[in-house]
Amino acid sequence: MGKSFVNPESSILSKAYDEFVDPIDKTDNGFDFHGEQHRDDTNYQRHDTRGTQVYYMQSVPEQLQYARELYERIQYEFPEIAFGRNQQVHTLQPRLKVDTFNPHQTGALFSWLVIHRGPCSVLIHPNTGNDLKDHIELATWMGQPWPLNLEFLKKA
Repeated sequence: MGKSFVNPESSILSKAYDEFVDPIDKTDNGFDFHGEQHRDDTNYQRHDTRGTQVYYMQSVPEQLQYARELYERIQYEFPEIAFGRNQQVHTLQPRLKVDTFNPHQTGALFSWLVIHRGPCSVLIHPNTGNDLKDHIELATWMGQPWPLNLEFLKKA
């Protein structure tokens, strides 16, 4: 078994516990959670939580039902988090979105989704003011990554 590094004693916690680190935008939601439903391997939809997106195969009834129930469970489990429909479509279908506004919400939703996302994939990205970079370089996937249509971000 390997040895762990010993951290120096400190009574001061990192500021990252309470506020997003630069360059994440602190004036609005810090992270988007996105999800899609996919009719087949090339045509899919996601349930989006701004910063978090949930992707699933629309043609698979079990996944469609799971995604709908997952969205309801997120609303029940995290009533303080903002939900809505994202007007900018990354994929071929509309999606729902969830916004997180501080590191505590982001961490809680992230860890909850690791356990409860089931067959769905989730795209998570910060909001730094550079949408294209947020979706390409800074994005994180839970589960299978899905192709994104980012042309509208290139025009912005």
